[in-house]
Amino acid sequence: MSAKYTIGLDYGTNSVRALIVNVANGAEVASAVWVYEHGTQGVILSRDPNLARQHPADYVKGAEVTIKQALARAKKSVRGFRADQVIGIGVDTTGSTPLPVDRNGQPLAFQKKFANNPNAMAWLWKDHTSVAEAAEITALARKIRPQYLAKCGGTYSSEWFWSKILHCLRTAPDVFNAAHAWVELADYVPAALTGTEHPDRFTAGICAAGHKAMYNAQWGGYPDAEFLSRLDPKLASLRERLTPRVTTVDKAAGLLTPAWAKRTGLKAGIPVAVGAFDAHLGAIGSGVKSGALVKIIGTSTCDITVTPNTTKLADIPGLCGIVDGSVLPGYFGLEAGQSAVGDIFNWFVNYIQPHGKAGSHEALTAQAAKLRPGESGLLALDWNNGNRTILVDQRLTGLLIGQTLYTTPAEIYRALIEATAFGALTIINRFEEYGVKIDQILNCGGIAEKNPVVMQIYADVTGRPMKVSRSAQTCALGAAVAAAVVAGAYRNFDAAQKKMTGLKAKVFKPNPKAHAVYKELYVLYRKLHDAFGTKEWNGNLYDVMKALIEIRNKARK
Repeated sequence: MSAKYTIGLDYGTNSVRALIVNVANGAEVASAVWVYEHGTQGVILSRDPNLARQHPADYVKGAEVTIKQALARAKKSVRGFRADQVIGIGVDTTGSTPLPVDRNGQPLAFQKKFANNPNAMAWLWKDHTSVAEAAEITALARKIRPQYLAKCGGTYSSEWFWSKILHCLRTAPDVFNAAHAWVELADYVPAALTGTEHPDRFTAGICAAGHKAMYNAQWGGYPDAEFLSRLDPKLASLRERLTPRVTTVDKAAGLLTPAWAKRTGLKAGIPVAVGAFDAHLGAIGSGVKSGALVKIIGTSTCDITVTPNTTKLADIPGLCGIVDGSVLPGYFGLEAGQSAVGDIFNWFVNYIQPHGKAGSHEALTAQAAKLRPGESGLLALDWNNGNRTILVDQRLTGLLIGQTLYTTPAEIYRALIEATAFGALTIINRFEEYGVKIDQILNCGGIAEKNPVVMQIYADVTGRPMKVSRSAQTCALGAAVAAAVVAGAYRNFDAAQKKMTGLKAKVFKPNPKAHAVYKELYVLYRKLHDAFGTKEWNGNLYDVMKALIEIRNKARK
């Protein structure tokens, strides 16, 4: 029988990737990457450091370019490969990345009058211009709809759907008034490929709606009109124009149109799965299951786990969200994360430039690897881009203490790595404090793939083995798995994951001596975490620097 393949489209912060996967065994036979052509590395920036937008034209062109290139490469790498062997497409994207659309579901940025208006473009996940609106939404929900906050960790974020739309309403009313509706990037791409952009046909994914737009079947879908009216009556009117069709990724958004078949070379009529966020499909591509925490480690991190929706689950404060079916159908999807990880390392290498413009991560990593835990006497907080979990506060900033006149760049670099590991441990602890047992940790993403020093430090800090996904492209792979399910190649995700995903043989096991030192350092990290990050903390930081010196002296003996 002829082999069958699916395509995973992975829309990242700077580029889009198309990955062609053999449905039978998960073999990744070809891929292509295209960097968005608008803005700086695909991101439209301004003098406001909180602003980050993207032009939706890049999303459409990116799909066409990468699919065509990936198909051409598959024909070269796989003997006898034909485009008509591709049986489905899955899509993952960044999020929350909403964009305003007209009455036909077309992005406003496609209109000449809005083509160069950043407010009419997609509001990228890391756009933080709506901090004030997020605080307003949080305050109102605490007062009259606490159940809304209970499912998103107790605080609504400036990174999310309603905050961004309310900020647009306040600061760019011409754009808001011109928009018929707002849709997530994760939903727009499948709709574009299947010709279902029109509001009468448009389908949204529960992943984006549940985690970022406070959608929940318990209260009838999106936040109610009364709540939204208290923020602004125009939001209540917008609610009526949002699609009632919201579903899980095991369903198809539609079928590939003849026009898109002609543009790409694929067969018309193949199913395109409902879209989801990159981290959630990355978790699927890593083999997520109950008891397994998947850490997608890149510029930031998303931490994803699942638990059966037949079991009672506590509301967990500080999480990004708890949504039924947002990762796997039949399971609650639980999302946490850190607002910056790789971005912190990049900041130190590229902005501080301790070794000049020629400095590199590789050189600093090699030097940092030679240091023993605690030897630097340094301790950092990993909040250079705010705290996503468990404090949910974008107004927090980074901190480094313990410097002396002899502190080296490698020592600082290692302290920054350790800070992100302490942040990861804080998330793991929060899950388990509320009854979600974490039996194993599965890592994926560029850092997990390329930096064994970081993985070893994570193992030593958490005291847990660090496993790494077999695939270096788990988000795209997860999208391809979803495509295999909607195309009928597998009856469910469990069957598909068993055949199409896997882990590397190398496992990073914790060093007991290193872990013992990190347990001491973590006590100090939590003291700083609670002192600077919470209103409730009441204590004294007098001992922190002195304790760091004592730990440093013991490490250097």
